[in-house]
Amino acid sequence: MRFTWLAAVAALALIGQAHAAEINPAVVYDMGGKFDKSFNEAAYVGAERFKTEAGIEYRDFEVQNDSQREQALRNFARRGHDPIVAIGFSQAQAVEKVAKEFPDLHFAIVDMVVDLPNVRSILFREEEGSYLVGMLAAMKSETGKIGFVGGMDVPLIRKFACGYVEGAKAINPDIQVFQNMTGTTGAAWNDPVRGGELAKSQFDQGADVVYQAAGATGLGVLQAAADAGKFGIGVDSNQNHLHPGTVLTSMLKRVDNAVYDAFQDLKNDQWTNGFEVLGLAQDGVGWALDENNKSLISDEMKAKVDEATQKIIAGEIKVHDYMADSTCPVQ
Repeated sequence: MRFTWLAAVAALALIGQAHAAEINPAVVYDMGGKFDKSFNEAAYVGAERFKTEAGIEYRDFEVQNDSQREQALRNFARRGHDPIVAIGFSQAQAVEKVAKEFPDLHFAIVDMVVDLPNVRSILFREEEGSYLVGMLAAMKSETGKIGFVGGMDVPLIRKFACGYVEGAKAINPDIQVFQNMTGTTGAAWNDPVRGGELAKSQFDQGADVVYQAAGATGLGVLQAAADAGKFGIGVDSNQNHLHPGTVLTSMLKRVDNAVYDAFQDLKNDQWTNGFEVLGLAQDGVGWALDENNKSLISDEMKAKVDEATQKIIAGEIKVHDYMADSTCPVQ
């Protein structure tokens, strides 16, 4: 009897080891690189967290041009990586093509829907987090003028901008918001010099707070704010530490959780396909308050943003989704 029990335990252990061995994750980052301190780096942080907790290695690839997307995904699939997570809406066409070729593998994509039975699509309510940092920008501004610098001029980034303006105008209906986009190609995510120039132009026009949603380009925006003695607002990852005292806050987009959950769910046989949308209610977006910016956020500012957060979650405040309706109600 004892032998049978021990044999059963050993068999279960072997099954667990065999199952774990089947998990062979991979990540394909978007333009800008995995150390952009923003969108891609959030994905990297999630993959690293899984690696540390599960003791399972993963592979990754940094896309340098559009032609590499499909090639990277297919190479990982051919080598049996599973799941494969693609970061960024620009990967959609490549994911759709490769996922069809490898129907037994699991794929995930962030920021776009790919409607296939082996793909998980992960979207975020960026407008909700942007609304909150827009409120903070308006409350912090002394000039009544603030700015926004986006990366690639696409509806997703217009979504950030619209939510930001909406939140700012909820505080000050007369506030002026300057808006610039960096470019129309993938190179717009990796041009910090241009980001700094755009931010400086907005500061020269009187803005004293500028929010960036521009990947690695946004690092130039934050640097320009520090150089001018103004305030920048970070995005995706917590960027408060990059220039303590001049980064007012960061709009958090929990891409780290999306990647971690994709790996973890397949490991635990809990994988689901279809799409999910993560907003304030799901802790998918938010804003960063830590030792680097706590002196910049007054109790009154925090209280107003906390109140708005609860009202958005409860549906009392409905932030416009530019992706659903490309007519922003405020400008």
